[in-house]
Amino acid sequence: MEIAENAALVVVDVQKGFDEADFWGTRNNPEADDNIASLIDVWQSTGRPVVFVRHDSSKPGSPLRPGYEGNDFKEYVEQRRGKGAGGAELLITKTVNSAFYGTPDLDAWLKAEGSGQFVLAGIQTNMCVETTARMGGNLGYDVVVAYDATYTFDLEGPFGWRRSADEVAQASAVSLHGGGFARVVTTKEVVDAAR
Repeated sequence: MEIAENAALVVVDVQKGFDEADFWGTRNNPEADDNIASLIDVWQSTGRPVVFVRHDSSKPGSPLRPGYEGNDFKEYVEQRRGKGAGGAELLITKTVNSAFYGTPDLDAWLKAEGSGQFVLAGIQTNMCVETTARMGGNLGYDVVVAYDATYTFDLEGPFGWRRSADEVAQASAVSLHGGGFARVVTTKEVVDAAR
């Protein structure tokens, strides 16, 4: 795998509110936070651009609502912000699933940076990560999803169907990869290629 010198890392919604298990339920990929941190470290040490995306939920009871501590980035992300070795950094805020519908405009920023490729990590695999990956693919970007640097939660859908976090994440990965929206790989593959 090849990671371009100017490939952006897009870190999606790694916020404290996702640690509230009573609200979200059971999650998968317990190593995801360590993997996200390692990706940020590699991107910053190689001077590549990093985008930090924050979800500002408009739902009153959401753990991600502005003004509530759950809206803040997790400590390990906050500690890394602004620490890159000369690489560009961007903060995007959004109220919907796609980082491409946030502020400022991700597509315009990536184009200005000359980044035709980006790597996705963050929360949730099947929600904001997947939606951003699909839109990126539709916009012509080479999208890479570091699967084990994402996680999600058990989910109930129509007809009483219930799927575990692992099943939901795997279905998302199959849909993205099999559908040609993104290449779904491991953090190790991305890190090895980016070094």
